[in-house]
Amino acid sequence: MGRSSIKENKSIYQLTREELKLTREKASELIGFMSPERIEKIENAKVNVQPDDVMALAECYKAPKLCNYYCANECPIGQKHVPEIEIKDLAQITIETLNSLNKINKEKDRLLEIIEDGMITDDELNDFVCIKKTLDKISLSVDTLQLWIDQAIANGNLDESAFAD
Repeated sequence: MGRSSIKENKSIYQLTREELKLTREKASELIGFMSPERIEKIENAKVNVQPDDVMALAECYKAPKLCNYYCANECPIGQKHVPEIEIKDLAQITIETLNSLNKINKEKDRLLEIIEDGMITDDELNDFVCIKKTLDKISLSVDTLQLWIDQAIANGNLDESAFAD
C-alpha cells in the first residue's frame, strides 16, 4: 500500500488521484501504459505533461476537468485561447446562459447597426466591446455545459451515445 503524501501545494493531478484514494501504482495499473514513476513526475511537475498523459489521467480518474485545466494552464496555445472552466451545477449554468442570451437579444439590433457598414467607428467601439463580452459569456456558458455533460457521462449519469452526431 502506498503512503499518503503530506506535501503542500499538490498539483491538480495528484489531488484528483488522491480524492479517488488511488496510489500511483494502482493508477498506473488502470491506465495500462503509464508507469508510477511517470505519474509522480507529472504530479510534481518534473516533466512536461503531454496531452496523451492528461487524457489518460482524465479517463482513469473520470475527471474531464483535467483536460480543461491542461489546455488553459499548461498548453501554450490554450493558455492564450482557452479559459479555465469553473465546475458548476446545471441550474447555475442554465441561469447564466439564459441571462446572457437575454442580454444579447437586447444587444442584437445595436450589433447590426455597428457592423452594417463593415467598420467599427470610435463612437461604436464601446458598445461593440460590451457586446463581445456578452458573447464571450455565452461561449463560456456553452463550454461549462459541455464540461458538465462530460463529467455526467464519466460518472455514468448520462448515456454518451445520446450525444453522438
